[in-house]
Amino acid sequence: MKFVVFGLTISSSWGNGHATLWRGLMRALTSLGHSVTFFEREVPYYANNRDLWELWEGAGLVLYDDWRNVAAKAIREIEAADAAIVTSYCPDGRVAAALVLEHAPALRLFYDLDTPVTLARLESGEQVPYLPEHGLGDFDLVLSYTGGGALDALREHLGANVAAPLYGHVDHFWHKPAPHEPWYSADLSYLGTYAADRQEAVEQLLIEPARRCPQSDFLVGGSAWPEVMEWPGNVRKLDHIPPSHHPSFFSSSRLTLNATRADMARFGWCPSGRLFEAAACGAAMVSDAWEGLDQFFEPGEEILLATRPEDIVAALELPDGELKATGRRARERVLSEHTSLHRAQELIELIRGAPGESEQQLQEVEACGA
Repeated sequence: MKFVVFGLTISSSWGNGHATLWRGLMRALTSLGHSVTFFEREVPYYANNRDLWELWEGAGLVLYDDWRNVAAKAIREIEAADAAIVTSYCPDGRVAAALVLEHAPALRLFYDLDTPVTLARLESGEQVPYLPEHGLGDFDLVLSYTGGGALDALREHLGANVAAPLYGHVDHFWHKPAPHEPWYSADLSYLGTYAADRQEAVEQLLIEPARRCPQSDFLVGGSAWPEVMEWPGNVRKLDHIPPSHHPSFFSSSRLTLNATRADMARFGWCPSGRLFEAAACGAAMVSDAWEGLDQFFEPGEEILLATRPEDIVAALELPDGELKATGRRARERVLSEHTSLHRAQELIELIRGAPGESEQQLQEVEACGA
């Protein structure tokens, strides 16, 4: 099959969670014999922090500075595609969606990788520029990074006829246990960009525990954190950590934290890609609690849960052997259920069952052995 995608970025992982997810999914799809062309608007902050320099067979990247300069090419790609996908936070999402809905002879998909944020903005009456003006009812299939009640909300508030989850995942060929790196050594690490609605969780599950455990070392990696922010003396802050360093980052701390944005925690069923990355590296993980988490990792066995600073302090006091065993079990779970290849196969299955698909397309999908 030929896919064309209009998204945020795959060329830079700086300040976003989309790039590594799409890289893994594209690599998995092409390994199954499909082809994927990704349209990305060139912007300075991604151009200055690019960390993908080489694509693989079957994958294409179209970088453009102005939609008007690429619209004709976009139409040609859409008309030749078996599935055309527009994603959340695509800078030209509205016009791309209009072209997909007008010109796609095959399946038309919308993939919201930020469903709770999208729904929260709608609830507040805010305009969501990457959504079509008339909602999502004209798409054959709406994919959501978030499951549970968010799927009902997509149907109710945006008119999605068919909404299905396509959760996070990890490219396990790149994310695997790595040798200990002293630069990333810590008792508790956290990898994530700054988000105002996630800061309370960071305060409760990292900053306050750091104050209570002055003998322990804490490490934070990620971009967009306020320069004026004051950290306890035993917290070391690093800027953007490129994906190639993630295995070393996760493998060099006794425990790594997952903190969820408030909107995502409210809906639940929204596992961060960082969770799967850390687990694939065999890292012991501790996370805030939200509905549906136990469907991805077993609490107490594959992941630790924390709702207050005392829980983090208790986790840090666990023996090394117990933490390492938790990390090993989490890695086994990821490799059996949550790799990018698993999600690529799920995507093909969803496409196979999508309404409006032609008999010829069904035969092509089945022929690929998905």
